[in-house]
Amino acid sequence: MTDLRRLAEAVLLPGFAGTTAPGWLRRRLGDGLGGVILFGRNVVDDEQVAALTAALRAERDDVVVGIDEEGGDVTRLDVATGSFVPGPLALGAADDPELTTAVAAALGERLAACGVTVNLAPCADLTLAPEDPIIGVRAFGSDPVRASPHVAAYVTGLQKYGVAACAKHFPGHGAATEDSHVALPVLPRTPQELREIELVPFAAAISAGVRSIMSGHLVVPAWGDEPATLNRTALTDVLRGELGFTGAVITDALEMGAVSGVYGRHDGLGAAAVRALAAGADALCIGGAAFEADTLDRITATVVAAVSDGTLPADRLAEAAARTAALGTSPTPAELRPVDHRLGLEAARAALRIQGEPRLAGPPLVVDVRTDPTIAAGPMPWGLGPHLTELVPGTRALVVSPADAAAVRAEARGFASVVVVTREAHRHPEVLAFLAELSDVDFIRVETGAPGPDSGPGPRIDTFSGSYVSLRAAAEYLT
Repeated sequence: MTDLRRLAEAVLLPGFAGTTAPGWLRRRLGDGLGGVILFGRNVVDDEQVAALTAALRAERDDVVVGIDEEGGDVTRLDVATGSFVPGPLALGAADDPELTTAVAAALGERLAACGVTVNLAPCADLTLAPEDPIIGVRAFGSDPVRASPHVAAYVTGLQKYGVAACAKHFPGHGAATEDSHVALPVLPRTPQELREIELVPFAAAISAGVRSIMSGHLVVPAWGDEPATLNRTALTDVLRGELGFTGAVITDALEMGAVSGVYGRHDGLGAAAVRALAAGADALCIGGAAFEADTLDRITATVVAAVSDGTLPADRLAEAAARTAALGTSPTPAELRPVDHRLGLEAARAALRIQGEPRLAGPPLVVDVRTDPTIAAGPMPWGLGPHLTELVPGTRALVVSPADAAAVRAEARGFASVVVVTREAHRHPEVLAFLAELSDVDFIRVETGAPGPDSGPGPRIDTFSGSYVSLRAAAEYLT
């Protein structure tokens, strides 16, 4: 492999299918491919992940192993059960930065034991728009002054065990009302507004020593028509120049709709890669969708051609490769242990917001109302029902769609207590209609997402997270 081709591959972080690495991927890692991003499709349990990362690192010592483990709703390690720690919005609600540090350190220790070198967390975004379809509980809050200490605390805790943190999605996704997985959001902010609001948590992350920052596929009109991932003003002038960031810039997945909608989901990824590198990005995440070696070949060839014809300076590619390699440093050795929920439960209990007197009068009917999951979190098959079924004999647990209100009303007649579990009901008109149809039923509502503008009448628990521990904390409170 030529030196130029090796440099071009050194900045790429692809995903792959399966719980063992395919042969072509292992060969490419041995030849200099930057690393990989792990998703739920690659995970069985901690022991399997540790064996997988050891096999990857056997090909080369400095392979970057990234994962999207935010805790709360966005979990890969606990994809089958729900996270062992609450998510950022719950930690923000608890509002104890020392607790946030401890939670992040527990996550960092577990990731280190699994052989992960960089965690694509925390979200330094803010929860700013009620109709925002993608951030919500993934942010620490809406106030930059209150959220920033938690961003910094999370970075400090996560990096305690040598796992690099990655603050995302620069310059901040929370005020956008489009999901960049499927469309190109425009951020309705002036540069001054960004400095006063969205950029504050990123500055806190940088001050805390965050080793990487992820670019968001967001257009700031004052910076031009290109999303931040492909925008030199965003990445070089503002992030590096104004904010002084010196670590690695990781792109959000280039195959997301905000970028692939412009360049083409497959053949255009190479062009997007070149634009991102020229703008100042270092590590290119192309891991959201699993693909084969031929896609990697096309991207690599496009980057090599861009350097050869002068479109992309060779020293910019070399700089990006060096910064990417720095994320492949092996984490501090940590011992694989059974998952311990105690710290996460402490944080989840501290986060609960209680309205009225939500206590059970007897074995309840528990109704988990399901809506389509976000692309970032993916399916969340766990719910409150199993927890109350365990804690209260005689509990009846249902998982329903918003169209099932009549059946729920009929079922509710046989129970002294009814618990209805929703997730960001304010964003789903069909869920609001479901709740309205139950107006003659006395029920306790448990809201697991970002609460809406109005809480509605009746007893209620807000958990600010759909994690295992947040649902457990709500169940314990009810009993």
